[in-house]
Amino acid sequence: MTRYLERFTEAVDMIAGLLLGLCTILIVVSTIGRYIFSWAVPDSFDLSRYLIGACMMWGFASIGYRGGHIAVDLLYEPLGSKGRRVLDFIAWSTLLAFTAMLAYMMFFRLTSAYNSNETTFDLRIPVWPLIGLIWLGCASAVITTAVVPFLRRKAEEPNPLEGHGV
Repeated sequence: MTRYLERFTEAVDMIAGLLLGLCTILIVVSTIGRYIFSWAVPDSFDLSRYLIGACMMWGFASIGYRGGHIAVDLLYEPLGSKGRRVLDFIAWSTLLAFTAMLAYMMFFRLTSAYNSNETTFDLRIPVWPLIGLIWLGCASAVITTAVVPFLRRKAEEPNPLEGHGV
């Protein structure tokens, strides 16, 4: 199970990286075109904002697996192992509830965009595939957030990513 989840997370990381690269290229080309050639890339604003949303959601899925979210050591460190497990359970449950609600609401946004034939401003590109990409990131975040707490090591073991600039 862990091997499959690791492969899934590697795919999530790859998608998030590709989306971030694509968004960066689009913004740089649009900026250069606007300021040097006085010509902007059509729909660059709409496409870049949807791509940034997709980057955030796919990155959120990666955070759900890696457990790299913010921890407040002031409260966590003084607790014993039992208290840490309780606090971890509360944190992961809250994160899972938030992620599930976000995915649920994004699904309705996706169906709304599809049913209304919503398009971009300049080129009239349908936006539902871009919103679908955002929703897939949310759904991936639900999967990683729901599965990982059951596979995570004991609370006493340090996170291998801590202290390495990550």
